[in-house]
Amino acid sequence: MKIIDKIVLWARLKSPWILHFNTGACNACDIEIIAALTPRFDLERFGVQLKGTPRHADILVCSGPVTRQIRDRLVRIYEQMAEPKFVIAVGSCATSGGVFEGLYNVQGGIDQVIPVDAYIPGCPASPQAIIDGVVKLIKKLEGAA
Repeated sequence: MKIIDKIVLWARLKSPWILHFNTGACNACDIEIIAALTPRFDLERFGVQLKGTPRHADILVCSGPVTRQIRDRLVRIYEQMAEPKFVIAVGSCATSGGVFEGLYNVQGGIDQVIPVDAYIPGCPASPQAIIDGVVKLIKKLEGAA
């Protein structure tokens, strides 16, 4: 591994940028994700920063089940992210479809459409669980590097 590759990997691990995307949830997990970014829980102490574009994000944080209307948009956002890219499914709806599973318009969890690297269960997932999931993903990536 070249020195420049090591520097880029170090920067990605020490300052991951996330993109939050709601695929059709009830907004409870969205509120908890945003709460994790507030000063009370301070996810930014781990270098995590919320971005508004998939082209700048390293980690896609999804909440809610995949609906027919959002499926293509989710795939497009995932494809726009630069490699290496990671996906976190937040809440029981994003992991398995949750209470929306079996509805005519719901296709299931996030992993039915794109690969998921970390699952954070809960309905809704607490900010502490979200922080724990993000930190564990970062630790997993450090071990793999």
